[in-house]
Amino acid sequence: MYKVVKTLNNNGILAYDMEKRQEVIFLGHGIGFGKRPGETFAQIPEAKLYGLMNRRRELPLIKVVNGISPVFLEATGQLLELAEKRFGQINRDILLPLADHIALAAKRMREGRELPNPFTADIRILFPEEFQTVLEGAGFLEKAAGCPISEDEIGYITLHIHSALSDEDVAQSLDLARLARECISMIEAGMGRNLEEQSLGYSRLMSHIRYMLARIRKEEKIPLDVEDYVKSEFPDAYALAEQVCRRMEQELRQPVHREENGFLGLHIQRVWSNLP
Repeated sequence: MYKVVKTLNNNGILAYDMEKRQEVIFLGHGIGFGKRPGETFAQIPEAKLYGLMNRRRELPLIKVVNGISPVFLEATGQLLELAEKRFGQINRDILLPLADHIALAAKRMREGRELPNPFTADIRILFPEEFQTVLEGAGFLEKAAGCPISEDEIGYITLHIHSALSDEDVAQSLDLARLARECISMIEAGMGRNLEEQSLGYSRLMSHIRYMLARIRKEEKIPLDVEDYVKSEFPDAYALAEQVCRRMEQELRQPVHREENGFLGLHIQRVWSNLP
């Protein structure tokens, strides 16, 4: 059973799960109509249930909820439903922090204080399905915000969606984008050329770097060793890969298995050999 804590609007209820002893939010068309604080009710089949994660720990949960307009909770719920349809499962507990982020971003945009995102292009390549989902749901967010949602902001929201699909938090995902960009910048400097971001080779290289960084963080080892082959056949690409891997050791403060040098060198050579 649930007890109504607050009716957010006709489409939302903040409730208390009497069994789990925690607050939840129900979102659904017309479910809040006529509900009063203290009233108890069973599960609502036509509504979506969201657990609540409070990242603004200095404030009680009820104050965080009161500080977010219900239209942002509804829009965020619609975006999460869209993601759930695409990916099958998503952690709905991010409803509150994501709605809070979107509400603050909308305020900044209306005031002309938009936060630039230097990693938007990289986020689009690293998390393409998540980015596309947010693009498709931008209409919900723009309606709630009362202003257009920029591509830079779509990049930030993409990190939240990725966080809800993985064991990474938003800060880790943003750091992954930063490190991937640093790797690409080192490779471009070594080649003496800027790479075309829209090219297939660039996407494949970025994808490899993403999973390489994930393996380093998890201390996983790739089962196949092509290091000697790449070192012998493509010494320039291997040397560049070795520089990148050593840099990542410093950044992540974790060892990089030597096999990564060979695989990264192979990907670098593929891009290098296809440059006009």
